[in-house]
Amino acid sequence: MFAGHRLPGLPYNVNSFGQECAVQRPRYGDGVSTSPAHPPVPLIGLAHGSREPQAAGVIAALMAEVGRLRPGLPTSAAFLDLTEPDLTTAMEAIGPRPVVVLPLLFTQAFHARVDTPAAVEQACAATGAQAVVGEILGLGAEVRRALQVRAAEAGIAADVPIALAAVGSADEAANAAVADFASRWSRFRDAPVTACFATAGEPKVRATVAGLAQGPGGSGAVVPLFLAPGLLLRSITAAAAEVGFGVSAPIGTLLAPLVLTRYDEALAAADQAGAGAP
Repeated sequence: MFAGHRLPGLPYNVNSFGQECAVQRPRYGDGVSTSPAHPPVPLIGLAHGSREPQAAGVIAALMAEVGRLRPGLPTSAAFLDLTEPDLTTAMEAIGPRPVVVLPLLFTQAFHARVDTPAAVEQACAATGAQAVVGEILGLGAEVRRALQVRAAEAGIAADVPIALAAVGSADEAANAAVADFASRWSRFRDAPVTACFATAGEPKVRATVAGLAQGPGGSGAVVPLFLAPGLLLRSITAAAAEVGFGVSAPIGTLLAPLVLTRYDEALAAADQAGAGAP
């Protein structure tokens, strides 16, 4: 049995699977390797889920694009809520072999800190499989560049103010991370980027777009910090339409390279941690 490890950035501790059925950190010596002599460890992208019918297809397309970028890597999607399959079902489909679970989330809010570890622990208990949990997508330069592409596709010029519309969280630190990201993105544009939120957090999307419409020039546009369509995005689009603002598309498959990076980082960190275990 492996000793428990904690990967950098993970918001929860990892215990021995044999004792508590928690997340495993496989290492090459234990039969899990990414070397040519071993098949790639399957990757499951774990998204939140949505009642929007198109959402699951976009996440599936993202994971398919990851597989296209890394031929031979088995990829699939699972969801924390509202959409099938859940993580247990996705792991059952793969069989009793180690997997990498990558949370397709932007911030360390409730879904990352609570829902993800709970889903992984439940899936491990149900399947007997091992799981290496990667870091969230985060809010780095890769996400900024993807949003810039979506903004350009929507015809949003660099001198047009942007309302960066995020879901929002009761976790103030998560909302602050989005606001900081908007500030950093502003440095790459001629007009500012303002973070706003559809649920918890201030300012709200509707108030932000109304403020831009009433400001100098009355111009603006909305760029959603969303991987896929959702009911919240519909309400954001409606609020933008009320003041004549355009809305760019969700990020979708543009983050496939970042997903691969997180996958490689997770396996490397797990192997390094395992190498130091007794």
